[in-house]
Amino acid sequence: MKILVTGAAGFIGSALVLRLLQRGDVVIGIDNHNDYYDPALKEARLARHAAHPAYTHLRLDLADREGMQACFAAHKPERVVNLAAQAGVRYSIENPLAYVDSNLTGFAHVLEGCRHNGVTHLVYASSSSVYGGNATLPFSVHDNVDHPLSLYAASKKANELMAHAYSHLYGLPTTGLRFFTVYGPWGRPDMALFKFTRAILAGEALQVFNHGKHRRDFTYIDDIVEGIVRVLDRPATPEPNWRGEAPDPGSSSAPWRVYNIGNHRPVELLDYIAALEKALGLPAKMELLPMQAGDVPDTCADVEDLARAFDFRPDTPIETGIARFVAWYRESYEQGLATDAGRA
Repeated sequence: MKILVTGAAGFIGSALVLRLLQRGDVVIGIDNHNDYYDPALKEARLARHAAHPAYTHLRLDLADREGMQACFAAHKPERVVNLAAQAGVRYSIENPLAYVDSNLTGFAHVLEGCRHNGVTHLVYASSSSVYGGNATLPFSVHDNVDHPLSLYAASKKANELMAHAYSHLYGLPTTGLRFFTVYGPWGRPDMALFKFTRAILAGEALQVFNHGKHRRDFTYIDDIVEGIVRVLDRPATPEPNWRGEAPDPGSSSAPWRVYNIGNHRPVELLDYIAALEKALGLPAKMELLPMQAGDVPDTCADVEDLARAFDFRPDTPIETGIARFVAWYRESYEQGLATDAGRA
């Protein structure tokens, strides 16, 4: 298939592009290469697939309406995976308008491109952050998610609502994937694993919020990519038993779906750090701090819907995933990439 992937120089986007190219798809990648973190890491990710004969890369911002229209008109993708977004819960507290431009305006341009160019399935990144104030674990796609705790979370919930409107009005099949704390090689420098690894190697203290009592559903990058590919290959369909008298938040009478993709085994942050210490062979110094604004204490994914529909459950143990990340980081560190990117 011809597939458009936005955020193609990003952590998840680049890994997905590699997988799609390996199986024989033609891929058009979009990324604006912004400086939210060191662009050198994005360039290094892109270099893994930029020269592939079935890959075309566009340096383009989703908020550029004319540029997006031209992209869809020129390349006519059959399917689209939207992974481009302004990421980060904490940054959304400092700079909320960046999320409006990318996550709302940009996503609207993606929807319009799909609507007017015959796209047969749009898969887009949502987030576990949409569960917000929900304290019932595990988080289920059938739960109400009307109480976001950050603008980042609100923008992801808005994406789900916008997609539903397009599915209902125009018959565009859309599937939202709520990712749970993705980690692994080539990950983002603003994420905990990258920050913690750099700090331990430098002999610096880790800033550990909520005194390390967070529990997170850490999900390895390869599991995320596998889930995306399986979902992409099966466009969303209407739920025949959906009823407006008792509306199910996770499905619809339109061709619209949302799924959790998480490891469904939450790990306490202190145990996560212990696994990193073991992989590095070094002890961590820790500065234990209170909870940060916008954070939630625990996340845990109910993946039963994903398992039933696609016969898939993420299952990479954190010890395995962290060891793979450390091996990648050490190699990159020696080349200077991780040192520079880790300061972003």
